[in-house]
Amino acid sequence: MKHNMNSELKKQLNIIVLGIAFMFMFTAFQTCGNIAQTVITNLNHTDFHGSGYTSMAVIYGVFSASNIISPSVVAVIGPQLSMFISGIFYSLYIAIFIQPITWSFYTASVFLGIAAAVLWTAQGNCLTINSNENTIGRNSGIFWALLQFSLFFGNLYIYFAWQGKTYISESDRRTVFISLTVISLVGTLLFFLIRTPNETISEEEESSAETIADNMSGQSKTSRAMDAIKRSFKLCATKRILLLSVPTAYTGLELTFFSGVYGTCIGAIKKFGVEGKSLIGLSGIFIGIGEILGGGIFGLLSKNNRFGRNPVVMLGIVVHFIAFYLIFCNIPNDAPIASMEGTDSIAFMKPSKEVAIFCSLLLGFGDSCFNTQLLSILGFLYSEDSAPAFAIFKFIQVISISKWQNQMVMMFGAFSSVLDSQQLPGPQIALDLQQFV
Repeated sequence: MKHNMNSELKKQLNIIVLGIAFMFMFTAFQTCGNIAQTVITNLNHTDFHGSGYTSMAVIYGVFSASNIISPSVVAVIGPQLSMFISGIFYSLYIAIFIQPITWSFYTASVFLGIAAAVLWTAQGNCLTINSNENTIGRNSGIFWALLQFSLFFGNLYIYFAWQGKTYISESDRRTVFISLTVISLVGTLLFFLIRTPNETISEEEESSAETIADNMSGQSKTSRAMDAIKRSFKLCATKRILLLSVPTAYTGLELTFFSGVYGTCIGAIKKFGVEGKSLIGLSGIFIGIGEILGGGIFGLLSKNNRFGRNPVVMLGIVVHFIAFYLIFCNIPNDAPIASMEGTDSIAFMKPSKEVAIFCSLLLGFGDSCFNTQLLSILGFLYSEDSAPAFAIFKFIQVISISKWQNQMVMMFGAFSSVLDSQQLPGPQIALDLQQFV
């Protein structure tokens, strides 16, 4: 009994360390994603000729392809080392902005795409290893809440440090990105604190496990890697994965919008005055608050939820419907592509700071409704095949993100001239590709 308690405590601590490590890493990376487009715009007059659009196209293209091999990487070197190596490449990508060079910016984008696929596959595998059918819901909520503190801390700094600024100086840029690089490296090192959980087994089971281990030791790493890829392709054709692909694709779509696009839109509205740029950070803070509230509530109530996961998902749908309707009415249609000077346009109502920030809260809370339940479902249904399952989950998300970005670009090209000539408040077209991965 005491051994069981120690094992459960170790698993619980592993989940907390996992969440804190991701919190540090994504405090740095998500803050980088929120401000990258603004920083790149300010670099247009220098020797740096990088494009956030091209960078994100490279990242998501490589990310999509790398999900095929990410289960193999995790199977061969394990989730802990996989997350550590991936964290190094996240930190390198952030460090590029300290002294941006065009070729290194695009090279880092390629490696980041590979690292992102391996990181999230390893995270799902680690979450599942340290959970069972009774704790997967709680652990998913705890991890999600800790992860989303990253939005709160990073954007809190941006809000206060950049308040009233319309131009990002070189010294400000270097200070911010040196700090973000260090924070990302701290999170990366925390992965080494995760310990392999010990299960209670009988002498007969222990003897059997030793026999299996001896057989596995004779199996080559190449064989294990190929086996992981085969399992991934087999899972893709199952009914459960096909059904889960619908809500997973939606999370990719809404992530495309709120993870950087919405903040850029808010910052481009001139009627918000000198606070416009700092509102980008405030928007990120309230998205984070919504995510933390959702993760905490659904994590704590998972054991006492007699109605299952469906009501949580339906709540997310209603919350996002309200958020997108208010955004449609509040944000001008040319905000995503406005110049550095911003836009004076008005949508269906006078732009309101309060409505914009309230929508950020709704976007975060709704997103947590979907993601906490998807993580819980995957960990519960695929406890024996978690790495391939989570790789497929991320693959579908990334394909959805890429697909919708391409469609929005084509839609904007077709309708922008009509909207401008008739001066109509057209649909919200979100084109900022500085997302988190």
